[in-house]
Amino acid sequence: MSSFNSLTSIPAVTVLLAVALSGCGGEGRPQSATPAPKEGPVTPAQILPAGARNRLALEKSPYLKQHQDNPVDWYPWGDEAFRKAIAEDKPIFLSIGYSTCHWCHVMERESFMNEAIASYLNERFVCIKVDREERPDVDQVYMSAAQAMTGRGGWPLSVWLDHNRKPFFAGTYFPPEDRPGRPGFGSLLARIADAWRDERATIQATAEELVQKIGASDAASPGEPTQDLLDSGFEAFRQSYDQRYAGFGSGTKFPRPVVFEFLLRYLRRAGKPEAREMTVKTLRAMREGGMYDHLGGGFHRYSTDPRWRVPHFEKMLYDQALLARAYVQAWQVTGCDEFADTARETLDYVLRDLASPDGGFWSAEDADSDLPGGGHAEGAFYVWTPEQVRAALKGPDADLFCRAFAVTDRGNFESFEPGEPRGTSILREELSPDDLAAEFSLPVGRVRDSLERSRSALFEARRSRPRPHLDDKILTDWNGLMIGALASAGRALGEPRYLAAAEKAAGFLMKRLRRPDGHWFHQHVGDSASVDAFLDDYAFLAEGFLLLHQATQKTEYLRVAVSAAAAMIEDFGDPQGGFFNTSSSGERLIARLKESYDGALPSGNAVAALTLFRLADLCSRSDFRAKAEGTLRAFAGTVATFESGYPYYLCALDASLGPPREVVIAGDPSGTEVRGMLAAVGRRYDPDLAVALVPSAGPDPGMIQLIPMTESRAAGTSPGMAWLCENYACREPVSTAEELRRQLADSGR
Repeated sequence: MSSFNSLTSIPAVTVLLAVALSGCGGEGRPQSATPAPKEGPVTPAQILPAGARNRLALEKSPYLKQHQDNPVDWYPWGDEAFRKAIAEDKPIFLSIGYSTCHWCHVMERESFMNEAIASYLNERFVCIKVDREERPDVDQVYMSAAQAMTGRGGWPLSVWLDHNRKPFFAGTYFPPEDRPGRPGFGSLLARIADAWRDERATIQATAEELVQKIGASDAASPGEPTQDLLDSGFEAFRQSYDQRYAGFGSGTKFPRPVVFEFLLRYLRRAGKPEAREMTVKTLRAMREGGMYDHLGGGFHRYSTDPRWRVPHFEKMLYDQALLARAYVQAWQVTGCDEFADTARETLDYVLRDLASPDGGFWSAEDADSDLPGGGHAEGAFYVWTPEQVRAALKGPDADLFCRAFAVTDRGNFESFEPGEPRGTSILREELSPDDLAAEFSLPVGRVRDSLERSRSALFEARRSRPRPHLDDKILTDWNGLMIGALASAGRALGEPRYLAAAEKAAGFLMKRLRRPDGHWFHQHVGDSASVDAFLDDYAFLAEGFLLLHQATQKTEYLRVAVSAAAAMIEDFGDPQGGFFNTSSSGERLIARLKESYDGALPSGNAVAALTLFRLADLCSRSDFRAKAEGTLRAFAGTVATFESGYPYYLCALDASLGPPREVVIAGDPSGTEVRGMLAAVGRRYDPDLAVALVPSAGPDPGMIQLIPMTESRAAGTSPGMAWLCENYACREPVSTAEELRRQLADSGR
């Protein structure tokens, strides 16, 4: 089941169904086929395409479309469903998931395609289906409710609401029939329906109590952000580090790339070699294990075991963006080419398989795919048998590859569901080329050539398999992350194609997702944009466009970053500090949350704070710095209780402690020396260094307005000049890339 750690520790509320759920069976359990629909007035939303079974046929979300053929009478989130619930006096069943969620598919097959269960749902409930990626605001609120009740969360998320949209019961996946320790979905529905009929007052009291707890749990605890938080954060990661297998914790391993960003920052500030060791060993373990796609590049969602061997096979755009950035930074710090190679292969996967023709990036690929003989299974696209390897490779190459990547007759992948294939192997680097060379008595160069040849051949052979489902939503926030990753990689690795892809994606967003009033939409599906943007959209967009400006030095991208940051402050800012997840003009849900925890994605508040600090230094914006400092103060007390939950906040705190550093380079951008200076800056790991390029003729008025420090800098007819400034004092200018490199090295922490 897709899941994440509880963000807060909320005592479980008293739930009226606790006793009822402890038993099995029950009167009123769904048994019959779907009844004939009752007659009633036809609304425009009920005029459906021929053959459609519910209103999701009218939606554009790939996830909602997956459920349009269910016999459940699904409604999308909206007033129509709640009006129906009030008119018919029924509770609401809210189901939240996303299109590449394995256990969402399982629950659909088992329960939502079950005619008897669907009949009961239609008779006793009003059913709403929500795509969590389309409406993260709805997901965040009701996930908080599930965590308050159960202490955990995940997808599919199942929540029951009253007519005021307040939750009174929640869980995640439920099997169709009762199982030891877990009630069946059918039994659960019957008990909830009975409780709605017989215990309405208790349900309403429970719902009201729960809403109060959600609001209280989300209240930020202010404090003073000092370096002590960085030190205690590092210590928390050191304590949880898995010395044997790398990563953090001892069970399921979720990649949290922002942890590596914090550790590398801490290494730079405090010089602790353990920060480097934890980062390097974990990134290597992830690359060598089953979480990495050794044929096509890119990373799966997470590892189900502590040894990084068995992944959950989804591929999410945001993971590729954040991990590519982490591997680039590791290369900048260590100079190890394996990290640069991993970043390239990951980004190449994105450009090959997740890039739309118009430039935006699609959201994800599914964990499941079809089997050649019928049916489907998780990981089917990625796993191999020795026979399949030998069919694609020549004898010696096949033997080397199977030994190198742990492909055996027995297999190493135990499927999650009955009926899934056995005897298949997940590719992982079992032996290094050096070890293989020794075992097979071959030159290591010959082994490397063989493995590279085999990877290419098997990649081509894999193309003939049914591909996993593609979620072709284009999300503003995730695209902001990918633009930043491509820009950072293109700049550091000297890869123009990554910069070109980042610029194409930026152009797509500006053309298709920016509203005429300068505000933004959250998603683009098919041929249209929809859903007003959320905090993450503005924060990730501002960061991505800032990184693209730093890589290209094109003023238009900085202008977008500054505009997005200003709109974010106006529409999402809390006068008490920090940012709400939803805008002041957005839909009013039962709670308006401020999220600061870093899960698979960094929190919008942390990204906002760090980006505002960087924009403040580059653009001399004291208002941006003040808002960023207020955000840090707003959450400092919360962070102090669980530092390892907030690594990107710690990155923003590190940036706030400075000292501020800027480089202004003046000269012809196409000149050898200027290009060398820009390359020298880009190659370094120096995450908060602000860089501005001034043309030989001097800055134009637009540049001066955005970056005031450029006003007095111009190179005239010289090949190029560079000024390094630290703590608002500048060194003597230099005229060569080598001199600039030396200055940067001397001034760096």
